Amino acid sequence: MKEMSIIPRSFGTHDGSFHADEVTACSLLLLLNCIDRDKIHRTRDPEVLDRCDYVCDVGGVYQAERRRFDHHQIDYQGAMSSAGMVLLYLKEKSFIDAHVYDHFYKSLIMGVDQHDNGVARSEIGTTSFSHVVSNFLPITYDVASEEMNAAFFSAVDFVLGHLDRMRQRLKYTLACRNIVQEAMFRAEPVILFEESIPWMDNFFELGGEVHPAQFVIMPAGKHWKLRGIPPSNHERLQVRTPLPQQWAGLREEDLKKISKIPGAIFCHKGRFISIWETKEDAICASRIVLSL
Repeated sequence: MKEMSIIPRSFGTHDGSFHADEVTACSLLLLLNCIDRDKIHRTRDPEVLDRCDYVCDVGGVYQAERRRFDHHQIDYQGAMSSAGMVLLYLKEKSFIDAHVYDHFYKSLIMGVDQHDNGVARSEIGTTSFSHVVSNFLPITYDVASEEMNAAFFSAVDFVLGHLDRMRQRLKYTLACRNIVQEAMFRAEPVILFEESIPWMDNFFELGGEVHPAQFVIMPAGKHWKLRGIPPSNHERLQVRTPLPQQWAGLREEDLKKISKIPGAIFCHKGRFISIWETKEDAICASRIVLSL
């Protein structure tokens, strides 16, 4: 393949039915401004694919240095699909840093890889990201290539938007890390934030599993919430110290009566979160719970 024959910023993948892995691979490259939307080709014509800058999920070659990302060939025995291959390439070429790579991989790409390679488990009542992408396929099987291509681009737009929001949310979470770290430094049983921020991921990445805090207090709209801290980042609906059983599921007057806190609004029946009128009310509630 001659280097001069390559069309810069072009992308090739197979035609026909599409899957989440090549849709996600394409979306990642669009997100990082590596390819142009008007240079995306869906074909199995080797002459067209040979001229593409990036080729995913077709061609029988995995060579990242040549930007060829297929996983169907017998000599590739790894766990990645084209999505995982492209994500790894983007990290190794410094398009993304380790934080973005880990976040994308653990939150999304690993599941796409597993689904495409047939190792993901299907559970009743659970829809995977790959299943959501597959729902963009035309309803009937025998459709014209124009309709299938239009469906592919609709799926790409959806995944691209999702990836962009994931990246923005991660950026915001990391920007709040210093606030969380400063609050953790005091090593108190209640962590108080004066603003509503994404604290949980930061808390556990900063060693929260061994931190003594039992509760977090922060604004919740016009009110304040008292939220129990989970034992770990993977047990988010469990808490180290549950709210009192007597408070479970109560609202306003009933909760005010039993808690004896005038600003009581709501306590979740799961006893992991409660809402109060003021910061002082939430602090009072935390002291009651910790004294039990």
